[in-house]
Amino acid sequence: MAFIPHRYLILAGLAMFIAIPAQAKDSKAADSLKAQITQADATFFDAFNRCDIDKMASMFSPQLEFYHDTGGVTDYEQTMEASKRLCQRVPDLTRTLEPDTVKIYPIKDFGAIQQGQHTFCHKENGKDDCGTFGFTHIWKQTEQGWIIHRVVSYGH
Repeated sequence: MAFIPHRYLILAGLAMFIAIPAQAKDSKAADSLKAQITQADATFFDAFNRCDIDKMASMFSPQLEFYHDTGGVTDYEQTMEASKRLCQRVPDLTRTLEPDTVKIYPIKDFGAIQQGQHTFCHKENGKDDCGTFGFTHIWKQTEQGWIIHRVVSYGH
């Protein structure tokens, strides 16, 4: 009977020895994914803040679905038209990511989910008018790079 506890200890030790490299590999993959999505987010919203419609268009999936809690659902064409109108109407609108709110999750063989909050500001009667809202972006990894495939925008 003395061998049974030892066997379990040996098996537990082996399991821990095997699990440590797997956890390290998972951690490196998560860090890499977070860096990639953070960079893609920064690139997209730099274009948004400059009203670079062509750059924005190149980073949206042609199959885009944009779900907005007060605006409804739009596709790629409708979203691009709305973006053009927004830039004409509110050219000083800027978006700032709230980095402490961001969570990123991998989607096997597709891309990633990015959840968080961001703040949009513009001048209204000479004063900052800002709002912070929740978002979920579904990023798709393509041969050309990361593109936004789905958007869920809420809390308006």
